[in-house]
Order: sequence, then C-alpha cells, then structure tokens
Amino acid sequence: MTGEIEAGKVRSMHPQKFAMWLFLVSVTMIFISLSSGYIVQKAAKGLFVAELPSLFFWTTIIILASSVTMQLAYISAKRNNIKNLRISLIATFLLALIFMYGQWEAWWQMIDMGMHPVSQNSLESFIYIFSGLHIAHLIGAVIFLLIVLNKAFKYQVHSKSLVRIEMCATFWHFLGGLWLYLYLFLIFNI
Repeated sequence: MTGEIEAGKVRSMHPQKFAMWLFLVSVTMIFISLSSGYIVQKAAKGLFVAELPSLFFWTTIIILASSVTMQLAYISAKRNNIKNLRISLIATFLLALIFMYGQWEAWWQMIDMGMHPVSQNSLESFIYIFSGLHIAHLIGAVIFLLIVLNKAFKYQVHSKSLVRIEMCATFWHFLGGLWLYLYLFLIFNI
C-alpha cells in the first residue's frame, strides 16, 4: 500500500521557483548563443590575440567569495541565526558592489590596452558584451538581494520562510558560475 501512495504522489515546485528556473534557462541559452557566435567569428576572422584585463581574475575571486557569503546567509536563515543572516547578506551586497566596480575598471583597462567596445574586430566587442550582459543580470540579482535583506531586517526570512532566500541564493550562485564560465571561456578562446 505504501508503494502505491508514493507512486501516485505528485511532485510540485513553488511557482515562483519554477519561473526563476525558466528564466535561468533562458539566460543560459543567451550566453550559449553568444559563446557560439564568438567561436564562429573567431573561426571566420582567424587568429585573435588579446589579453584579458588583470582585474577579471580579481573580480572572479570576488564573485566566488560572494557566493560563499550568500551560502552562509542561506545556512543562517535555515538555522534562524538572523544576525549572521543579515551580516552575510550585507557582505554579499558589498562584494557585489566591489565586483561591479572591478568590472567597470576592467573595461578601462581594456580601453588602455587598445580594445574598444565598438571595434572593427568584433571579437573585442564580444568581451564587452559578455561582461556587460552579465553585469545587467547581476544588477537584477542585487535588487533581489536588497529585497531579501529588507525582509531579513523585518524578521521575514527564517527557517519557516525560506523561499525568497532560496531563490536569491540560486540566482546568485548561477551568476557566479556564469561569470566563472565566461572568464574561463575567454581565457581559453583568446
């Protein structure tokens, strides 16, 4: 009898989480398309020799660190440790600001190296597109993070109310992983 009940059990997902996963799949498809476009352009143009700005390495470390602080926030919420939840969310926010500032400065490094956003060499433009589009998504994640932080200060994020922080953490980890992919993709394809 138990096997029959389990076999007939319907699995469900929170509708907002489902919508977020659809969004993440669409973002993944955009970056896969851009990566494919880059590879096609590189094959058509031939040898492309450039150097990534050194700040890309440091911003990669920063965004990975922000993933750690976001995970600590999630764990704190599960344990009802509201103080650590708030501290971890604030740390994640500050790391995001540092990441975005670092990306901005990396663009200036690229300009100083002779790589311009609008260039006859479309491969240079792809680097700006990759990082700029990632920043656009990160701005959305920062807004979501601020909403969760506001809810944390109102005691609305805790072990019995995890949906928002779970979604925020998933989005945040996705963007960290996406940046790591982009960074490695560019290192191996420049």
